[in-house]
Amino acid sequence: MSVEVAKTAGFCFGVRRAVDMAEHEAARHAGIYAYGEIIHNTHEIRRLAAKGVRTAQEISDIPDGASVLVRAHGVPAGCYDALRAKGCKVLDATCPFVAKIHRIVAEESKGGRKIVIFGSRNHPEVVGIQGWCEGSTVFETPEEVQQAADAGALPADMPVSVVAQTTINRKLWEKSIEILKKQCTNCKIFDTICNATDERQAEARLLAGKSDTMIVIGDKKSSNTKRLYEISKSLCHEVLYIEDAAELPQADREQLSQRHIGITAGASTPAWIIKEVSNMMSEETKIENGEDFAAMLEESFKTLNTGDKVTGTVIQITATDVQVDLGVKHAAYIPLGELSDDPAYKVEEQYKPGDEIEAVVVRVNDGEGTITLSKKRVDQLKGWETIETAKEEHTVVEGTIIEENRGGVVATAFGVRVFIPASQTGIPKDQPMAQLLKTKQSFYITEINRQRKRVVGSIRAVQQEARKAAAEKIWETIEVGQEFKGVVKSLTSYGAFVDIGGVDGMIHISELSWGRIKHPSEVVAIGDEVNVYVIGLDKENKKISLGYKRAEDNPWNIFKANYAVDDVATVKILKFMPFGAFAEIIPGVDGLIHISQIADHRIAKPDEVLTIGQEVEAMIIDINDEKKKVSLSIRAAMNGADDDADED
Repeated sequence: MSVEVAKTAGFCFGVRRAVDMAEHEAARHAGIYAYGEIIHNTHEIRRLAAKGVRTAQEISDIPDGASVLVRAHGVPAGCYDALRAKGCKVLDATCPFVAKIHRIVAEESKGGRKIVIFGSRNHPEVVGIQGWCEGSTVFETPEEVQQAADAGALPADMPVSVVAQTTINRKLWEKSIEILKKQCTNCKIFDTICNATDERQAEARLLAGKSDTMIVIGDKKSSNTKRLYEISKSLCHEVLYIEDAAELPQADREQLSQRHIGITAGASTPAWIIKEVSNMMSEETKIENGEDFAAMLEESFKTLNTGDKVTGTVIQITATDVQVDLGVKHAAYIPLGELSDDPAYKVEEQYKPGDEIEAVVVRVNDGEGTITLSKKRVDQLKGWETIETAKEEHTVVEGTIIEENRGGVVATAFGVRVFIPASQTGIPKDQPMAQLLKTKQSFYITEINRQRKRVVGSIRAVQQEARKAAAEKIWETIEVGQEFKGVVKSLTSYGAFVDIGGVDGMIHISELSWGRIKHPSEVVAIGDEVNVYVIGLDKENKKISLGYKRAEDNPWNIFKANYAVDDVATVKILKFMPFGAFAEIIPGVDGLIHISQIADHRIAKPDEVLTIGQEVEAMIIDINDEKKKVSLSIRAAMNGADDDADED
């Protein structure tokens, strides 16, 4: 017995994409709901159910807020609104080829054209297409098209736009189009039959024509599997239509032992079922070219040009992938997970339809007519070269901090992950490294092990080098009187240290305020931005003394600008001395009231007539500008008031 398995047998691109997405999202969300069967294969649905993919036939069966996967066949547009109204998270696994039909009929219908769909009337894909347009008509056979034309349902001048279910029989499609073109003068034809369908059906014809027996494997609900059965039946005397190995009768296997067997399978048939059928037929099944079936099956899924760099044009950006035109017959796409490792990456901010994009080929499937691409692998290839050059030339690299761990943080730069130890982050031990997350940082590459894919960087080294360069520049140009904007780095009991751009200077406590303070924290705090000026330099010992007080804020100058001898001011009693009392005229300027000037009669102590904190009227009787001293007299102020009263 010889066996030949169709290279196109098994999952098509759209089905594989839906199944992969279902598995990934079910694991990610601890279970999801699928609106309708993801694919038409009972065995695969059961397998996915075991992984947490629950099938719901109606939207009402889906709990509010659940994660919902839209099946590969697609759904009407209104279903998305209904799901979102329930607060559901929609995960769209619609085959890109089907989604393309949705866009076509929506646009054509909006332009006022009649939509004609050629396919199985009740098939989920066709029902979904109808939900994206208004007033569509479905034809299943060329005879139905002719009947509609004869009945006048297709007026010659009617603007008609025609699409096809992706899995229909091409010969029937071509016959139907021929009738439509003769009947309608304003007819736009969109050949939307999937390339994988064409390839699969063409291969089935060739295989059935040279085989004694054909085995067609697939679910009975699968439209494309039925097409394969019909094609095989028309060309081969004996055709078995089975869903799995259990349906292959023992008697049939014995009769087939000396015959040439052809095997094909629908687009929803998993590879493991195809392999199981082959193994059931014979313990020593061989492919015509001498390879065993398992090897052939694996080969059918291998890429032909893995690793090739390509440049294409972005066609569309969806919630799951970026579709790319490479200028070839194949449909190419980049899954969102293959765009970037940066969690903050937003493809819509980087690309739009019409932009060029460079990627690496991950998988080519000629049978499906698809190419899977990866952009981040291009970035990584370029990135490693850039990273290695940066280390060799000691140049700064800029990256985004994407995660924190116990040992430090991880940055991504040019598509390469760079580990930055905690000691090299530039963050003090008592501060959280989380403040770096999602920020752009500059760092040096300090270690590379390409074999282990390990790269180590240092933010601190960049900061130290920048600080050193800034310090050298400052020492070259700094002068007394020069002003700087600095940041308070630390406080001591005797002053505050300020970073003025690579060099620290000190503001003595006496230079922080015109008034009396006990500690620098009364005026400034660590992290404050302050304007300072240089009041002293010791370049030999690298010491800088800074001033913070401003002349315009000098209380003595304010006092002189507002008061003169013989002026009367309201003052506040601060403290007593045996010879008198000190009173505050304005904050920062005090005056002495001699005991002889406190009252109009003799007193032994100031507290006989005054109390601490009391406000009184006092005349300024003397100002010593050199010693910054003021003499006050309550008695003179009282006499002055009496003189004023006498004059009245």
